[in-house]
Amino acid sequence: MDIRKIKKLIEMLQESDLTEIEVGQGDESVRITRGGVAQTVSVAPSNNQVVQNAAGIPQQINNQTELVSGQAIKSPIVGTFYRRPGPDKNPFIKVGDSVEVGDVLCIIEAMKMMNEIKSEYSGKVTSINAEDGDPIEFDQHIITIE
Repeated sequence: MDIRKIKKLIEMLQESDLTEIEVGQGDESVRITRGGVAQTVSVAPSNNQVVQNAAGIPQQINNQTELVSGQAIKSPIVGTFYRRPGPDKNPFIKVGDSVEVGDVLCIIEAMKMMNEIKSEYSGKVTSINAEDGDPIEFDQHIITIE
């Protein structure tokens, strides 16, 4: 992605009342966020490549493959992760629970829609890698089942 396009996106974000913008083009994607956290720009870096965030500060990127023992449940969408069907309800699953194919594992909210994420595997939950309210990316590993 051309640096001029990225700079233009930053300008557009500053001129609007938006707090975040994400654009993808082929294998490359750019996500720019403004507010209390540093604005970062990432363009599909290779292993140990140095990229610069919007403030011009170099940062190290390690693009290593994640080692998972068991079956990784990955998010099919970008959104907000919820372990419970409601604030006063019990979680769908806990570490150590046994699940069957089709059991609801969690909810990911995207664009005000609550999307149930169902298990594709039977087995025991060995890890839950997100907490209620965490932002989730597409294809992010959220739960492991052995």
